[in-house]
This record gives sequence, C-alpha cells and structure tokens, in this order.
Amino acid sequence: MTVAQLRSSPPAYPDLLALARNPSPDSRERLLLGVVALCDARPPSGELSPVLGEIFLTLARQAERDVRKILSERLARADWAPPALINLLALDEIEIARPVLAASPILQDDDLLRVLVEATLEHQIEVARRPHLGGRVADAIIERGEPATLTALAFNRTAEISLDGLRRMVEQSRRIAALRGPLTRHPRLTEQLAEQMYQWVGAALRQSICARFQIDEGRLAPLIDQSVYDARSGTMTPVPADDPDRDEMERRLVAKLQSAGQLRAGYLIRAARERRLGLFVHALATLGGFSVAQVREALAANSPEALFYACASVGVDRAVFPALLAEIRLLNEGFPGDVGDRVWLRGAISAASAARSFRALVKG
Repeated sequence: MTVAQLRSSPPAYPDLLALARNPSPDSRERLLLGVVALCDARPPSGELSPVLGEIFLTLARQAERDVRKILSERLARADWAPPALINLLALDEIEIARPVLAASPILQDDDLLRVLVEATLEHQIEVARRPHLGGRVADAIIERGEPATLTALAFNRTAEISLDGLRRMVEQSRRIAALRGPLTRHPRLTEQLAEQMYQWVGAALRQSICARFQIDEGRLAPLIDQSVYDARSGTMTPVPADDPDRDEMERRLVAKLQSAGQLRAGYLIRAARERRLGLFVHALATLGGFSVAQVREALAANSPEALFYACASVGVDRAVFPALLAEIRLLNEGFPGDVGDRVWLRGAISAASAARSFRALVKG
C-alpha cells in the first residue's frame, strides 16, 4: 500500500493491523495516513476518543515533512480532527501549516491568537487571510500594526473588523501605502473614513473614492495641501551618508548571521522595520548572491520592479512586498519610484526566474 493509494482510498482493517504490527518509521507514517483516510471515509460521530487522538499526535510527531504536509491537507476541513494535532500542524513550517490555518474548523480564536504570538510572519499573514476571521483575532492583528499582516487583513472582505478597527487601519494607511488600495474598496468603509483617506492617497485612488462616495473635492483641497506640507516638513529618517566604517560593520554582521544559518528572508523585513537600510542592502545581496551595487541600483530605480524580483528570489512573499516597499521608500527618499506595472500582482514566480529577471534589469 503506497502513500498515493492512501491519498485516494481508505485502507482495509487488515492492512492497518499489519502496519500497526510493523515498528518501522515507514509503516508508522503509512499507518497514520491510513487511519486518516479511514476517518475521512467514515467520520467519527462526536468527538474523537482521547486515545485515538493521542495516537494521531504521537504518530504525527514522528512523521517526515512530506507526510505532515499530506496530513495537513487531508485534515484541513475535517471537523473530527484532534485539536492538539491541528494546533501542532498550525505551528509547523508554513507550507505544512497553510492548509489548516486557511480552513480548519477546529482552530478557535485562542488558537489563532497563539499563532500570531508564536509563529512567523508568513503564518501571521495566513491567519489574516483566513475566511470569516473573528473580531478578537482581527483586533489583535490591528493592535500589532505589522504592515504585511495588516495588508492581508485589509484584503480579507469576510473578516469581522469593527468600525473602530477599520478606523485604526485607515489611520495606519497614512504610513503604510499598501493598505490604501484594499481599504478604499473595503465594503465597510464609511464616507467619513473615505474623506480622511482622500487626504493622503494618490490620484487614482481619489478617483475610486469619488466614484463610490459623494466627496466634495473643493472642501478637502485645503486639507490635502496641509497634508502635503506636513509630509514634506516631517521628520523622515534620512538615508545614512556614506560611511565606510558603518558599511563594513553591517557587512560583517550579515556575514556572521549567514555563517550561523540565521539569515533568512524575514530578516529583510526586520531590518526595514528597524529603519536600518544598510543592513537591508547587505542582507538582500548576501541572500540572493547579488552585489551590493546591484541592490543599491534597484533601490535607486524609478520602478520597484527590480527590487521586487530581488526580494522574490530570496523568499519574500509577494503579499508582503507592498508593505516592505512602503517601509523602504520611507528610508530612501521615496525610491524606488512608482513607474511601471505592479509586477507582484501578476502571480507567483519561482526564485530562479525572479533572480534571472533581477539580473536582467540591473547592470553588472
């Protein structure tokens, strides 16, 4: 009996009994998937017995990555699945966790709040995307103020976002440009909040707001002028001046992280949020195998296309990129510019293709 067969049809009891008597790791995994297939075919009535739930949990902890991934896919919509096992899968690596985070009816608000606290940014984004997300969890996401997670929540039309929560998201959109588009189209956006957003969004989004609400542009003109003045005279963190000693220190820090196996795509987001543009540059160059000059060229470009491809090539999720771009522009005098298409909206791209596209756009 193969894993493929276990995917498609439930096994017979004698097959499961034979697997249970075989102590090999392969048999343990096939037994786990076999019991899942059997429960799928004949769902247990009421709650799963504690003993069977403990068996599931024990076997799952011993299973290889590919088996845990299949398990997550099979249990994503099962209302009979053991809660402890679903929570274990929800905190596993993101490719395993994604199916249950997106759909499992077993996960309750407290479980999702735990994911927000304990798991990675990619896990948090999946929670924010979850259909019919509860109000407590939506409020927690808004309170944390993480740009990428907030943006995912803004795109989630079925999430239970309170009017006060939406107001706070609109206020966050003043600094997080990626929030503006989805919020202007959000079904719960009020005319009052739309007028507030109108003061700092671009021309295209102003047209969208005007098409949806009766906005008095003449009345808002002085407020817009004041917003522009405030933005230009505000305390934006400038790009650090060329400092060879600082640059060398940042290069060494990134090299140390790389050698320790601690340099990952999430570090780019952390560096940007901590307003450390130099660290971002060195980290992206190291992760992608690019030169620092190539990364700096992408940051100075009139279009964010090259920067997107560089980030995508090292594992930055395209849903995260708009918020990351907004942070970079705050640190880099508004660059990269807005010229060209939003390539991150075209769909998924492989790391290898993204790296090739990046190198095709930059010199040297």
